[in-house]
Amino acid sequence: QVQLVESGGGSVQAGGSLRLSCAASGYTYSNNCMAWFRQAPGKEREGVAAIYTGGGRTYYADSVKGRFTISQVNAKNTVYLQMNSLKPEDTAMYYCAAIRGSWCLASTILSADAYTDWGQGTQVTVSA
Repeated sequence: QVQLVESGGGSVQAGGSLRLSCAASGYTYSNNCMAWFRQAPGKEREGVAAIYTGGGRTYYADSVKGRFTISQVNAKNTVYLQMNSLKPEDTAMYYCAAIRGSWCLASTILSADAYTDWGQGTQVTVSA
């Protein structure tokens, strides 16, 4: 059974940092795309950062460029999201996602519709 399990969320003041982890089991995402999405109450799910696990190429939403970093540890089938200089508008439920069984394309790598596997989410709250 494929599972993605997120951890590392919490509450932090503006300007602080958090590191989210996503541990995958039941499938090895060795040449796939994995990503982090977020969803705030009343808003659509937004792609934040993605990584192609085959070569490590990364993609970011404009809203987080320069502040967030996605990385991977293939041997551990784990993806991280380092979040620095956090802002109140970063408050959301953060989800780990992965594409399995199909190609991942640069044009849709931050699109939720492209992803087949999802974690349950971890809450990030940033106070002013």
